[in-house]
Amino acid sequence: MTVVHRRVPAALLAVLAALGAAEAAVALLYPRSGLLSPAHGDPLSVMTARQAERGRNFSTGQTWLYLAELLVQAIVLAAIVWRTRHHCGAPWKSAVLRSGLTGAGLVLVVGLAPLPLHALARSRAIDAGLVTDSWLAWSWDFTRRLAITAAMTGVGVTIAIGLMRRFPRRWWIPATALVVAFGVAITFAGPVVIDPLFNRFTRLPQGPARTAVLQLARRAHVSVGGVYVIDASRRTTAANAYVSGVGSSKRVVLYDTLLRRFSSQETRLVVAHELGHVHYRDVPHGLLFLLLVAPFGMFAAARLVRTWGPRGSEPADPRVVPALYAAAALMALLITLVSNQLSRAIESRADSFALQLTGAAPTFISQQRRIAVQNVDDPDPPGLVHFLFDTHPSLVQRVGLARAYEQRSQR
Repeated sequence: MTVVHRRVPAALLAVLAALGAAEAAVALLYPRSGLLSPAHGDPLSVMTARQAERGRNFSTGQTWLYLAELLVQAIVLAAIVWRTRHHCGAPWKSAVLRSGLTGAGLVLVVGLAPLPLHALARSRAIDAGLVTDSWLAWSWDFTRRLAITAAMTGVGVTIAIGLMRRFPRRWWIPATALVVAFGVAITFAGPVVIDPLFNRFTRLPQGPARTAVLQLARRAHVSVGGVYVIDASRRTTAANAYVSGVGSSKRVVLYDTLLRRFSSQETRLVVAHELGHVHYRDVPHGLLFLLLVAPFGMFAAARLVRTWGPRGSEPADPRVVPALYAAAALMALLITLVSNQLSRAIESRADSFALQLTGAAPTFISQQRRIAVQNVDDPDPPGLVHFLFDTHPSLVQRVGLARAYEQRSQR
């Protein structure tokens, strides 16, 4: 018992150190230029009261359901960790392989536990007019995602347990290198290997839209890689775009809903925003953030495993897997909450880039309003919710940014 009491503060200090490292990485990578300070705005100046209320009600409900899902998963995982922590037994045969299978099984159990809440969130999205696919199609997608996650986790756990057995006290050091390597690999291969399993990607055909993209890219002095359209309308009415991949897999992806429902000028602004991400190399910088925080996160995970894991489980075997899974999940969640600060700043800088590249502030404002209404967004979410969970500026902030650009241009 005395040993456990010594380890708890050590684990807590390691977690705090990881969060401090994440904050330091945010400060290091935070945009130093290219950002505009938003003008003060009011939700009712960018939406009607009815639209704002609808977005607020929908977003609040989805946030509570998301938190409930996290709570259910935490309870299930804590119960498994508690049970295995007090389980004693003979050493396992084929411990490394069985550990991988245990990790995959944990993904299935923890992923399926909040399924009713996940389905309820989807039902609310259907009522809001955001969902277009059937429950059968959704179930198939959910099953495939869970299976892929389970397979990847199984491989990762197999490697981690092997490292624990080979380096009982320092396993987190080679594990850090593998985490970073996996981050690079999935960033490169994800757009060409995993994403096409769920959606169809087609190159943006010759025409005004493609011409506008290439013209903007030349003005921005960036190489866009491939420009693709994704058949998002199979699942949603929401409009969006994103940049993914590195090197030869780098691409700008536009939702087909964006091209169908928004004017060419509005689509041009979205493209300019994505070109901002390319210009500032935001995807490689995301990998740099991972490189900076991974050692601290893995060290904290290792300390948590020592605290939560079963007594007398060296060399490591499947009994350690729940503690390992819980520690890795907790650190990933906490670091993500910290990194959202950087994400919002990067998105705001891409907005500023789009405004400066196009000079179309009025169109930007109308476009952001239309996207927020179509996506049923809260124009001005509560401060704590926005700080912890939002990866993008709010509608009020984005419109305030455009108005600040207008005011500066008029001087």
